[in-house]
Amino acid sequence: MIDEILLADSTKPFDFLGDESVHLILSDIPYGIGAEDWDVLHPNTNSAYLGSSPAQERAGAVFRKRGKPINGWSGADREIPRQYQEWCSSWASEWLRVLKPGASAIVFSGRRFSHRCISALEDAGFSFKDMLAWHRDRAPHRAQRLNIVFERRGDDQAAERWQGWRVGNLRPTFEPILWFTKPYKVGTTIADNALDHGVGGYNEEAFLRYFDRPDNALDIGFAPKEAGLHPTQKPVRLMQALIELTTQSGQLVFDPFCGSGSSLVAARNVGRHYVGCDIDPRYVEMAQSRLRQDLFSRSHG
Repeated sequence: MIDEILLADSTKPFDFLGDESVHLILSDIPYGIGAEDWDVLHPNTNSAYLGSSPAQERAGAVFRKRGKPINGWSGADREIPRQYQEWCSSWASEWLRVLKPGASAIVFSGRRFSHRCISALEDAGFSFKDMLAWHRDRAPHRAQRLNIVFERRGDDQAAERWQGWRVGNLRPTFEPILWFTKPYKVGTTIADNALDHGVGGYNEEAFLRYFDRPDNALDIGFAPKEAGLHPTQKPVRLMQALIELTTQSGQLVFDPFCGSGSSLVAARNVGRHYVGCDIDPRYVEMAQSRLRQDLFSRSHG
């Protein structure tokens, strides 16, 4: 299955991929924070979850969904981080199986549960290499002013005392990118592994075509009219940089949660083969359409 996009459940075995056949897994996995229905990865529910408050409705699309607070609404909500780790563990071993020794798995992850993803993949046998930070050029601030809460309650004294305080987080200007590697054979070197399997080092020269310095903080945004296809979409050029950092021309990139297909478009742009899958037929069709349009543009460019 080369240069294909499949409708498949990415938590199930990848029967379409052989052992040690993939040079890079690059994926923007669900963060488990309730961005959409597909991002709810725990069994407990609440009638308000993914709904909206009057204030959110007035704010428009940027605040359209209600998430659970860190402490949750019930005791069962405290289990959400552990349940997210269990979800990551459900597919981590299969990722390890299909990757070549020394190959990378690069994972976009949410700030709140990234440590759980790290633990799951380490438990499966991966080595955690580094955490990169992608700087988002569009980052809405969702922190409610605490004094407004008290004003609505009619408590002017408390409103005055809590002036300047907010409920929530600082503006989320970065997203973690977790960089894992599959261990190579004991008794060999990374240089030996590069010769045997074609992976293991990183291409700094290629990376510097996208960034001024070989830093682990990445500042790159969307091209004009690129965004808006998926709630968690990432820039194609960012994906290209990560692909060129870790693979060579003609090698295979796999994205088990391909969404709108940015990673697959990026792989083809830089001369790599790709395989993608997603559980949502709408996004499989969208990814296929993007690749068809990209191919048409190239043939008529």
